[in-house]
Amino acid sequence: MKAPKSPVLWVTVSLTAAIVLVVSLVIATGTRGENASFASSAGQLKVQTAATGLSSPWGLAFLPDGRMLVTEKAGRLRVVAADGKLSPPVKGVPDVSSGGQGGLLDIALDNSFAENRALYVCYAERAGNGGRTAVARAELSTDSSRLENVKVIFRQDGPLSYGNHYGCRIAQGADGNLFVGLGDHFTYRDEAQNLANHLGKIVRIAPDGSVPKDNPFVGRSDAKPEIWSYGHRNVQAAAINPASGDLWAIEHGPRGGDEVNIASKGKNYGWPVIGYGIDYSGATIHDATAKEGMEQPVKYWVPSIAPSGMAFYSGAQFPTWKGSLFTGALAGKMLVRLTLKGNAVTAEERLLPNLNERIRDVRQGPDGALYLLTDNSAGRILRVSAAAK
Repeated sequence: MKAPKSPVLWVTVSLTAAIVLVVSLVIATGTRGENASFASSAGQLKVQTAATGLSSPWGLAFLPDGRMLVTEKAGRLRVVAADGKLSPPVKGVPDVSSGGQGGLLDIALDNSFAENRALYVCYAERAGNGGRTAVARAELSTDSSRLENVKVIFRQDGPLSYGNHYGCRIAQGADGNLFVGLGDHFTYRDEAQNLANHLGKIVRIAPDGSVPKDNPFVGRSDAKPEIWSYGHRNVQAAAINPASGDLWAIEHGPRGGDEVNIASKGKNYGWPVIGYGIDYSGATIHDATAKEGMEQPVKYWVPSIAPSGMAFYSGAQFPTWKGSLFTGALAGKMLVRLTLKGNAVTAEERLLPNLNERIRDVRQGPDGALYLLTDNSAGRILRVSAAAK
């Protein structure tokens, strides 16, 4: 099939169709009596239920036509239609280890999805008597009913997890390379400082799983070549800052010490040597809060809010919030907005606290609204927009 003669017009029409589809989804579900309004610095926020019936949803990605792909932790991938209806589970999803914090976790579309229909899923994979983080590349069938040409492109190396700290957030850079945030498996926190395995690391791989030649530890016999940065505890959010092209990541601390970091090439982010939290028992974990050769977070929380998911806002729905960073909160049960000035966090706004929902993921939709996944067995997709004045 020949390319359209006017690619600009084609993109404009496609984007308009996506916006109409997303708005239609909310209109179709907005008559259920589940709408609510909440105060914010941008005025009243309208929160609508866009879809229900999801069991522990974890990751969300918008398709070019405005439909959504949503992962469920137990191992199901769903397509959410314009009326909020969930598809049957998409076939061909890799087998997952769904115990504890493991399961089918993040999903990300390839930068060229419109041409190649490629996507990536991050999940906990059974291995021996435990589990490990894995990433698979696949193609979504033209009818969206199954994954095709599924190939595992990365498997975490190191001591196995017994159900905790898989990390598993994906971000793709402009060059096509993938960043994958990995956890320390909880039991093996000291391994986050060991470059000979992947625990407590962010790795950078090509779309086929190969190692980019400019990764920081390529050629070192004592280090895994996939490693981009290290000294992380349990990465729960990752996104590329459109203003700079830098990778930003959010990780959970223990009791206190959740962090927002700019994950730079070859840098050490300190876990467990430095940090701002304490152990769950109350015992001391860290040597100090700072140490030479270890990076400081751009933001940390004490006590913990358990942040999860991340989106840099660039839409027209909230003009005064352009450039803000949004993250959900699991323990904190809210949506958090961080005001940025360059690479500095200058203010924090806590939103929707009365919603009383654990927020697992945050995404900006093609209509400029914010879409949230609620983390429970009766999970929902929520649409957050500006209330009519």
